[in-house]
Amino acid sequence: QVHLAESEGGWVQAGGSLRLSCVAFGRTDGRLPMGWFRQAPGKELEFVAAITYNKRTTYADSVKGRFTISRNNAKNMVNLQMNGLDTEDTAIYYCAAASFRPESELLSERSTYDYWGPGTQVTVSS
Repeated sequence: QVHLAESEGGWVQAGGSLRLSCVAFGRTDGRLPMGWFRQAPGKELEFVAAITYNKRTTYADSVKGRFTISRNNAKNMVNLQMNGLDTEDTAIYYCAAASFRPESELLSERSTYDYWGPGTQVTVSS
Protein backbone atom coordinates (compact mmCIF):
# COMPACT_ATOMS: atom_id res chain seq x y z
CA GLN A 1 0.00 0.00 0.00
CA VAL A 2 1.71 3.10 -1.29
CA HIS A 3 0.12 6.51 -1.39
CA LEU A 4 1.37 9.55 -3.24
CA ALA A 5 0.71 13.22 -2.74
CA GLU A 6 1.79 15.97 -5.10
CA SER A 7 2.55 19.46 -4.00
CA GLU A 8 0.35 22.24 -5.25
CA GLY A 9 1.03 23.24 -8.81
CA GLY A 10 0.42 26.76 -9.86
CA TRP A 11 0.38 29.35 -12.57
CA VAL A 12 3.38 30.67 -14.45
CA GLN A 13 3.96 32.73 -17.53
CA ALA A 14 5.42 31.15 -20.61
CA GLY A 15 9.17 30.91 -20.27
CA GLY A 16 8.95 30.65 -16.52
CA SER A 17 9.75 27.83 -14.15
CA LEU A 18 7.90 25.75 -11.63
CA ARG A 19 8.91 22.95 -9.32
CA LEU A 20 6.64 20.09 -8.36
CA SER A 21 7.20 17.66 -5.54
CA CYS A 22 5.66 14.35 -4.66
CA VAL A 23 5.92 12.35 -1.47
CA ALA A 24 5.37 8.62 -1.33
CA PHE A 25 4.28 7.06 1.92
CA GLY A 26 3.15 3.67 3.06
CA ARG A 27 4.69 0.33 2.34
CA THR A 28 7.68 1.09 0.20
CA ASP A 29 11.34 0.25 0.38
CA GLY A 30 12.29 3.60 -1.07
CA ARG A 31 13.72 1.98 -4.17
CA LEU A 32 10.72 2.06 -6.45
CA PRO A 33 10.89 3.85 -9.78
CA MET A 34 8.89 7.03 -9.77
CA GLY A 35 7.64 9.21 -12.54
CA TRP A 36 5.48 12.04 -13.69
CA PHE A 37 2.66 11.99 -16.18
CA ARG A 38 0.37 14.75 -17.33
CA GLN A 39 -2.93 15.21 -19.03
CA ALA A 40 -3.70 18.36 -20.94
CA PRO A 41 -7.24 19.40 -21.80
CA GLY A 42 -8.57 17.26 -24.61
CA LYS A 43 -5.47 15.07 -24.70
CA GLU A 44 -4.53 11.65 -23.45
CA LEU A 45 -2.38 10.96 -20.45
CA GLU A 46 1.22 11.60 -21.42
CA PHE A 47 4.47 10.39 -19.94
CA VAL A 48 6.73 13.19 -18.76
CA ALA A 49 9.70 11.81 -16.86
CA ALA A 50 10.82 8.95 -14.66
CA ILE A 51 13.64 8.21 -12.29
CA THR A 52 14.98 5.05 -10.69
CA TYR A 53 16.43 4.56 -7.24
CA ASN A 54 19.95 4.95 -8.57
CA LYS A 55 18.99 8.21 -10.29
CA ARG A 56 18.74 7.02 -13.86
CA THR A 57 16.30 9.26 -15.69
CA THR A 58 14.04 9.06 -18.69
CA TYR A 59 12.27 11.97 -20.35
CA ALA A 60 9.63 12.44 -22.94
CA ASP A 61 10.94 14.16 -26.03
CA SER A 62 8.54 17.02 -25.48
CA VAL A 63 10.19 18.00 -22.19
CA LYS A 64 13.76 16.88 -22.70
CA GLY A 65 16.17 19.69 -21.99
CA ARG A 66 13.55 21.70 -20.12
CA PHE A 67 12.41 19.45 -17.29
CA THR A 68 14.55 17.73 -14.70
CA ILE A 69 13.38 14.93 -12.48
CA SER A 70 15.13 14.15 -9.22
CA ARG A 71 14.49 12.21 -6.06
CA ASN A 72 15.37 12.14 -2.41
CA ASN A 73 15.27 8.52 -1.36
CA ALA A 74 15.53 9.27 2.33
CA LYS A 75 12.43 11.44 2.13
CA ASN A 76 10.59 9.24 -0.36
CA MET A 77 10.26 12.29 -2.52
CA VAL A 78 10.43 12.90 -6.24
CA ASN A 79 10.67 16.34 -7.79
CA LEU A 80 10.08 17.78 -11.20
CA GLN A 81 11.82 21.00 -12.06
CA MET A 82 10.14 22.56 -15.06
CA ASN A 83 11.96 25.29 -16.92
CA GLY A 84 11.15 27.11 -20.10
CA LEU A 85 7.47 26.38 -19.67
CA ASP A 86 5.17 26.78 -22.60
CA THR A 87 1.41 26.97 -22.83
CA GLU A 88 1.50 23.42 -24.17
CA ASP A 89 2.72 22.31 -20.75
CA THR A 90 -0.57 23.27 -19.18
CA ALA A 91 -1.98 20.08 -17.73
CA ILE A 92 -2.80 18.15 -14.64
CA TYR A 93 0.42 16.55 -13.48
CA TYR A 94 0.36 13.19 -11.78
CA CYS A 95 3.03 11.57 -9.70
CA ALA A 96 3.33 7.81 -10.04
CA ALA A 97 5.29 4.97 -8.49
CA ALA A 98 5.91 1.43 -9.63
CA SER A 99 5.53 -1.63 -7.46
CA PHE A 100 8.42 -3.37 -9.16
CA ARG A 101 11.65 -2.47 -10.86
CA PRO A 102 11.07 -2.69 -14.59
CA GLU A 103 13.49 -2.54 -17.44
CA SER A 104 14.39 0.99 -18.37
CA GLU A 105 12.45 0.88 -21.61
CA LEU A 106 9.26 0.34 -19.63
CA LEU A 107 9.61 3.39 -17.46
CA SER A 108 7.61 5.51 -19.88
CA GLU A 109 4.67 3.11 -19.91
CA ARG A 110 1.60 3.95 -17.93
CA SER A 111 1.04 0.31 -17.10
CA THR A 112 4.35 0.17 -15.27
CA TYR A 113 2.99 2.29 -12.46
CA ASP A 114 0.65 1.01 -9.80
CA TYR A 115 0.36 3.99 -7.50
CA TRP A 116 -0.81 7.44 -8.47
CA GLY A 117 -1.23 10.77 -6.82
CA PRO A 118 -4.44 12.76 -7.18
CA GLY A 119 -2.85 15.21 -9.59
CA THR A 120 -1.97 18.86 -9.45
CA GLN A 121 -2.83 21.60 -11.91
CA VAL A 122 -0.12 23.47 -13.75
CA THR A 123 -1.22 26.37 -15.88
CA VAL A 124 1.10 28.24 -18.22
CA SER A 125 -0.13 31.43 -19.78
CA SER A 126 1.32 33.55 -22.54
